[in-house]
Amino acid sequence: MATKRFILPEEEIPRQWYNIQADMPNKPLPMLHPATKQPVTVDDLAHIFSREASEQELNQTDAWIDIPEEVRDLYKSYRSTPLVRAYGLEEAIGTKCHIYFKNESVSPVGSHKLNSALPQAYYCKKEGITNVTTETGAGQWGTALSYAAKVFGLEAAVYMVKISYEQKPYRRSIMQTYGAQVIASPSMSTRAGKDILTKDPNHQGSLGTAISEAVELAMNTPNCRYSLGSVLNHVTLHQSIIGLEAEKQMKMAGEYPDIVIGCFGGGSNFGGIAFPFMRHNFKDGKKTRFIAAEPLSCPKFTKGEFHYDFGDEAGFTPLIPMFTLGHNFRPANIHAGGLRYHGAGMIVTQLVKDGYVEAVDIPQLETFEKGLIFAKAEGIIPAPESCHAIAATIREAKACDAKGEQKVILFNLSGHGLIDIAAYDQYLAGNLVNGEVSDDYIKANIAEIKEQIKID
Repeated sequence: MATKRFILPEEEIPRQWYNIQADMPNKPLPMLHPATKQPVTVDDLAHIFSREASEQELNQTDAWIDIPEEVRDLYKSYRSTPLVRAYGLEEAIGTKCHIYFKNESVSPVGSHKLNSALPQAYYCKKEGITNVTTETGAGQWGTALSYAAKVFGLEAAVYMVKISYEQKPYRRSIMQTYGAQVIASPSMSTRAGKDILTKDPNHQGSLGTAISEAVELAMNTPNCRYSLGSVLNHVTLHQSIIGLEAEKQMKMAGEYPDIVIGCFGGGSNFGGIAFPFMRHNFKDGKKTRFIAAEPLSCPKFTKGEFHYDFGDEAGFTPLIPMFTLGHNFRPANIHAGGLRYHGAGMIVTQLVKDGYVEAVDIPQLETFEKGLIFAKAEGIIPAPESCHAIAATIREAKACDAKGEQKVILFNLSGHGLIDIAAYDQYLAGNLVNGEVSDDYIKANIAEIKEQIKID
């Protein structure tokens, strides 16, 4: 019988993360201090993040960063995650392509997010920090940081996008089970939240809004730091363990991917699966294609523009060079809450500009349709976010079949959907919409930030 799952023994779990910035042909533009418009320094960032995370954020020279042994030991509780040959999916869609997925849903919190939550909490603990705060959309990152904080004896406060707080009560309960305080955002607990609610009392929240509240709390609370689950470089660095394992596992399978796909919100799981393989395009002449699958309702790559923008709605964060829809952008209330972010991380932004990464936007109904096909074929109910990668994979497989090509496709199953069953209920009942956003709204929002943020 052909092998279905490829699992590395513990001793083969990577001992270093991969920092793609060191090998990029063109480095990303620097983040800028919002007041001075000068490149941020480690000291600037260390007021918000742990110092170690701040140093990793700005490191553009070291390709390999050691994984602390304490973190690697915790990784062993769920890593390596399986690389799976999707024979069932291949049969279900009738493709000749070979499809593999990296199953990150097997972590204790059900997603890839723990890969970065553990080191971020570890660095805070090591530096004597007692409290951490963050934002979360669908709840996967908030769940991961809540668990990691408990592991290292930290107190955690999570600002959860209000619509997700209401849509996903069980995700909220899991965070509270781990001991975190969970606040629906926007809230009346911060100045940023109060200002937003004063302007719009019915504001349903966004990741940008929740980030503003979490950063404000971190800046105003003694011995507290902010942790981020995507977008920034140090997060993607930690997630590179996904692709580094997948490299070894693809060798076990005797194949190499022609196409690598990940869903895309801010870039953490996409970069995690893609960047280790991308270095071989840079250094070894490989021709692998990399596809970022984003929601049609939040199309930062396909309809946004490149510009410096804030990472949050209130303007507390550094200015980030990104493909953006504008930091005031309010996406439709689709169930893939982890992908409803207005901008793209600066590394993936640069790689899209340079033509190394392609982007597709996918409507919500297509993602759930393809997610059900995958669930029936492979037995795993995927998270709504991961359904975007599945839909893009099926598109690519069918395109290859139409051309008479047989390709090897690898995608990242970033998390399971067992806590998102309400979303599937809504889809099966015919109550979901695609959640398109008007081009006029996008253009107006981008024009507003261009007027607001002028970089010499």
